[in-house]
Amino acid sequence: MKRTEHHSFHLFHPTVLITAAYRAFVKCNPFSLFRNPVIFVTEIGAILVTFDALGVIGSHHDMSALTSFWLWITVFIANFAEALAELRNEAQAESLKSMRTRMLANRYGIDGNLTVVNYHELRKGDTILIRAGESIPADGEIISGTATIDESSVTGESQPVIRKSGTEQGSVLAGTKVLSDQIIVKVSSNPGEGSLDKMIELIEGAQKKKTHNELALTILLSGLGLIFIIIISTMIPFGYYYHATFYYANVIAFLVCLMPTTIAGLLSSIGIAGINRLMKANVIAMSGQAVEKAGDIDVILIDKTGTITFGNRHAYSLYPYQAGDVHSEESVARLIKACYYTSYLDSTAEGKSVIELLEEKYPHLQHQPLENSEFVPFSATTRLSGLDAQEQYYRKGAVDAIEAFTGKRLNLDMEAVAKRFSEQGGTPLAIAEGEEILGLILLKDKIKPGLPELFRRFRLIGIKTIMITGDNPVTAESIAAEVGVDDFLASATPEQKLQYIKKLQEDGHFVAMTGDGVNDAPALAHADLGVAMNSGAQAAKEAGNMIDLDSHPIKLFQIIEIGKQILMTRGALTTFSIATDVAKYFAILQAILIPAFPLLKKLNFLQLHSNNSAILSAVIFNALIIVLLIPLAFRGVKLVPRKLSRTLNWNLAIYGLGGIIFPFIGIKAIDMAIAALKILE
Repeated sequence: MKRTEHHSFHLFHPTVLITAAYRAFVKCNPFSLFRNPVIFVTEIGAILVTFDALGVIGSHHDMSALTSFWLWITVFIANFAEALAELRNEAQAESLKSMRTRMLANRYGIDGNLTVVNYHELRKGDTILIRAGESIPADGEIISGTATIDESSVTGESQPVIRKSGTEQGSVLAGTKVLSDQIIVKVSSNPGEGSLDKMIELIEGAQKKKTHNELALTILLSGLGLIFIIIISTMIPFGYYYHATFYYANVIAFLVCLMPTTIAGLLSSIGIAGINRLMKANVIAMSGQAVEKAGDIDVILIDKTGTITFGNRHAYSLYPYQAGDVHSEESVARLIKACYYTSYLDSTAEGKSVIELLEEKYPHLQHQPLENSEFVPFSATTRLSGLDAQEQYYRKGAVDAIEAFTGKRLNLDMEAVAKRFSEQGGTPLAIAEGEEILGLILLKDKIKPGLPELFRRFRLIGIKTIMITGDNPVTAESIAAEVGVDDFLASATPEQKLQYIKKLQEDGHFVAMTGDGVNDAPALAHADLGVAMNSGAQAAKEAGNMIDLDSHPIKLFQIIEIGKQILMTRGALTTFSIATDVAKYFAILQAILIPAFPLLKKLNFLQLHSNNSAILSAVIFNALIIVLLIPLAFRGVKLVPRKLSRTLNWNLAIYGLGGIIFPFIGIKAIDMAIAALKILE
């Protein structure tokens, strides 16, 4: 099935470009631009050079006119990049809002009758019916039915998913669409509190509020700008002392090229684009700060049940009664038959998993349902379930319960298998036909796929993973070894989880916690980054500052990757911006000083055409480089799982050394174009 594209946004669509250009022009208002000090100073410089070109404060008209034009272009491009990022997020928010306005719901009344209401009339606890072709109007849990659901409008996942009641895949999201069958859903949130509303708030909030790191970087850039202003402002007095004339346009061009305009022009775009990438990863963040915190994480605490594992015991293997040294074909066949009879009417996850195991491993030994039979549901008193059919009766249940039912004990071989499997975190169930124990079903809480590789990737980027579980140490150690976490905390109570997080934070670590249960809520709330599974309890989702809509811990790497991408992208572009300043410094300084100090011609190693050409080339390069870096700001620097020292060295080589070399090439190319076109003649 093809995905319906609800969040279509084409960066170079004419309508998008025109709208962004208009917004960029509006953002040139100095009162609104003041929040970006570096670009604000650039605009003031553009105004002064424009006055110089008009003869108001100087007389160097030709050069001043060209310089003022490119300074205005620099301001415009910086605003344009931010406007593009805002438009992309707004397109996504408007798409989600438009879904909201069209949603109706079939709500069951107290009398059991259906009434069609608007989505905003739904309340937590209401029961609604959603048929094939209808949109789901509110977050909730399926209490009856199974359906194929298209979640692409919210999560971006192209393939439809199957959601059914009584499983870990029973949660549904507002804004998604039922493609087949029908389901009855119990609403889990009030209007304005659902996942769709939080997504809209996150997207819109990304445009209003700077994060702490963004503010810190803004202060750093402002400080650098102030230092350069002080330095440049002394040039004209020193020029008078040495009887040298420094034109206003050249001095202001020098100032603008020295200031880190590249990163200043892209700073807001990087953060906004990061929020957009998180939304596409099917994660709801409660704030932009939560996204940024993900980049600082160095320890992850992962709850076992429901996070590392699916949370439901699944049939893992069968162990028939052993006669002698081998399992006879007859004993295997009798055990499979008894497993089928005790499970084909069992609607629990365990019962269904037994049937799935039989179909997968023993397809040639399938049986037909017994006629005139009566299913015996599981009872907490007997701890047994099974099937009665005329003179035949079959039971499955806890080992001691089956022993009491049959009046017999497991033989030594089966007893050893049951004990060993229990110590490894599994659950052995015994199967009996009449008074004869036929063997064991070994149940195991299934580990979610991809986790060993996930934890290996975490280890490569310097993040320690710790599994937290209420299981005993033997079981915890077995599962920890299987999935490959660095450490584990066994027999953990909610209070112990919380104290463990506090201790790690006191030691200077930034801690992420994932979980899905009510008992995880305190730890999720106190962690620097709390990621709740969408399939988990409502209390956990309310306590965390992120919700993983896919309920899979492998999403943690994407969350942290996006957080680190934001920090790495800012760091890389800051490094690049400062490095380019060095190159522009050598291009412009000699051009300004050569008229007064001819000996400095030796510094013109680029052999630029003229002094004015050198200055204008640097100003043009300063504007165009922002355009070239917009895609990188939107996409983010790629996070490769490897040691941090290697990542640092790689980024310094690419963005540091590259930031010095590339401007020399760019400025020389622009200078050659200016000379060829005879622009300054």
